[in-house]
Amino acid sequence: MRTEQYIEELLYRYNCVVIPEFGAFLTQKKSAELDEATNTFTPPTKIVSFNQQVNSNDGLLITYIATAEKSTFEEVLEALTKEVEHWKRMLKLGQRIKFASVGELFLNEDQKIQFIPANQVNYLTTSFGLSTVVASPVTREVLKEEVVALEEEVPFIITPEKRKTTTFRPYLKYAAIALLAISTGLTGLRYYNTTVAIQEIAQQDAQEQISRTIQEATFFDTTPLELPSLSLDIIAKPATQEHYVIAGAFRVQKNANRKIEVLKKQGYNALYVGVNKYGLHQVAYASFSDANEGLKFLQKIKSGVSSDAWLLSVK
Repeated sequence: MRTEQYIEELLYRYNCVVIPEFGAFLTQKKSAELDEATNTFTPPTKIVSFNQQVNSNDGLLITYIATAEKSTFEEVLEALTKEVEHWKRMLKLGQRIKFASVGELFLNEDQKIQFIPANQVNYLTTSFGLSTVVASPVTREVLKEEVVALEEEVPFIITPEKRKTTTFRPYLKYAAIALLAISTGLTGLRYYNTTVAIQEIAQQDAQEQISRTIQEATFFDTTPLELPSLSLDIIAKPATQEHYVIAGAFRVQKNANRKIEVLKKQGYNALYVGVNKYGLHQVAYASFSDANEGLKFLQKIKSGVSSDAWLLSVK
């Protein structure tokens, strides 16, 4: 049985692939990254991890293998159980279990399963065809050095200009200063007169606007308007909640119906709950409207029938 290959195929489609009584391979999406040190661009991918605590049989792996090999659910479950026992013996002997392109499993000093991902395959289907890209660094030309070199090659010679001096040039300088002072004084006086005229016009416009506002305001009625009172009757509807003690989840609905028939023969009020977000058909021992009654029944089932049972609450 090619269990490793089936696990790898399921990791492309699902975020959790459980190996019953052994553990689960989990995937988490990782965004694209850019390594500035090496100019390496990595596309989005899935990070694979392993959790030993998640080992309850959800029916996904067994149903997939049974469909691929055209076998029954019970036969695949029996074969997979033997293979899991073989893996556990290998780990206790200090050996490592290799799952092709997924990674390796081994026991640490505390006898806990450790996982080293292979990171060879990108299980994110939206990144199909994308690979790691190394970008070439951008080179920029420095023009400043060329300008400096040009200045060194072409010398600049500055020769002083000889000017003729006249006897009346100092008098022209004083006359220009006097003319500038007179023109500045005339310009300042003209600006002052214009500013005063603008302020007077603005004050007159403001006074007229205030008068019009006061006259218009006298025509408004200040009597308060009485509105009729409005009363609303609100009837609170109590929230209902149904609680199910789950017996199992199956990929094929035919297997779920078979489980219901078996439980009914054993005396349970078994029923079909529906399909969960993973596409599995859920079957319950019984349903309860009271959560406390559901918990009591769950404890009874876990202690005497199945330790994999759990409580599902639906509003």
